[in-house]
Amino acid sequence: MMEPTAKPQLVESLLRVPASAKPRIYAQVVEAGKIGSLTYWLEIFFSAGIATFGLVQNSPAVIIGAMLISPLMGPIMAAGLSLAAGDLYLGIKAVLNLMVSIAVSIAFSGILVWLLPFHSATAEILARTNPNLLDLGIALFSGLAGSVVVCRGGGDGATALPGVAIAVALMPPLCTMGFGLGSGVNTEIIGGAGLLFLTNLVAIVASAFVIFLLVRLRTPQVEEGQLASRGDEPLARFLSHRGLARIMATGGHLRWRVLMIVILLAAIAVPLRRALLQVANETLTRTAVQQDLKGLIPSDGVVSQQVTVGKNDIAIRLVSTHPIPDSKVARVRDDLLRRTGRNVDISIEVVASQSALATLMERLTAPAPVLPKEKSFAEMQKEILERVRPALQEIWPSSDAPIRDFDVVLGSNGITVNVHYQASKQLGDVPLNMVLTSLRNKLGTPDLVLNAEYAKPEPPTKQNRVASKK
Repeated sequence: MMEPTAKPQLVESLLRVPASAKPRIYAQVVEAGKIGSLTYWLEIFFSAGIATFGLVQNSPAVIIGAMLISPLMGPIMAAGLSLAAGDLYLGIKAVLNLMVSIAVSIAFSGILVWLLPFHSATAEILARTNPNLLDLGIALFSGLAGSVVVCRGGGDGATALPGVAIAVALMPPLCTMGFGLGSGVNTEIIGGAGLLFLTNLVAIVASAFVIFLLVRLRTPQVEEGQLASRGDEPLARFLSHRGLARIMATGGHLRWRVLMIVILLAAIAVPLRRALLQVANETLTRTAVQQDLKGLIPSDGVVSQQVTVGKNDIAIRLVSTHPIPDSKVARVRDDLLRRTGRNVDISIEVVASQSALATLMERLTAPAPVLPKEKSFAEMQKEILERVRPALQEIWPSSDAPIRDFDVVLGSNGITVNVHYQASKQLGDVPLNMVLTSLRNKLGTPDLVLNAEYAKPEPPTKQNRVASKK
């Protein structure tokens, strides 16, 4: 095995890792990578169960608890040490342990999700389906920190790293894959979460490889102790065969191990860089939209604002109390096209003034001779929405066609309720007319208009996942 000579001595001195402590550190990492104990598997099942329910409930605190319990750092650190020391026996053991642990975690999480009566992807789930280069950087620094703690002999070993466990989050991505499996084999969720876990895995192994190599944990004293502890295990006897030993001496050179780590990191970095550029581009686009809209509509005239950024276009929907000249809208559209390179669709609806809203409020509420004080535009808008919402929820056939969202357009001539619902097929005229009649009676507005837009249920889009990325 080829090892650096001068630099490792400096690193050993700075980290205060004496030669006498290396056998203990090596044995500690090897022990942490074993999965034969009941305690290890209890920690796997407990952390997978907690992480799964935390993801489904969209609870960051619960997910953090699962990170602290997860024992996966043990076999991952052992894999990094095997590469640094050229220990094929430890490498085979660590890889097999990891494969079994990963498969059990995903399968157990998938079963829990399959047993649930609902399979709705939460923000915490979607946040783990689109990793980028920032996640790779977090995992690299986390792996370096964990390796240094192990070399310094901190805590109870490789599994006693709470800060590192929280930072790198190994179990939640696996449980996100389990959610995608248990909710109907959602390939987008499985693929995105799988890439995040693979990013964390490769980065931690690479970081551990660097630290353990610089500290030079593989010494003659360490080798003697490890050979004595392995005894006559079948795998140890097989690897000690002369022919295989010669192959290992040639293929196990340090340069080949370094090359393998570099190739893995490069392969992971390609899709991560693409995702980071996409996030950066969308962020710049939304910033440009906000800057242009500030000059288009006064802040006190904006009732609602919706901006949807697609791959090649931008859709902007505004509701304002001030009319906007077409010339200003055209200038904003041209400026955004120039700055973002995307086609821009701007839709502006002008609603009633504040005085007209006050008149409309009097028709919706019980007759009162004098209002105690003049209500602000925001207060009146909120009060109208609060009256419409319970009435609509009580009347609407939500079991057959759940409401995705709705809005209320207030004009001088009355109220228009726009309902967007999801269903396998459109509601007919009869149920919609019944809803309209009931709404008019409950709100006391005979001129109320109901617009119902139907959409089939569809899985979460990639844009939604990017927007909710942590």
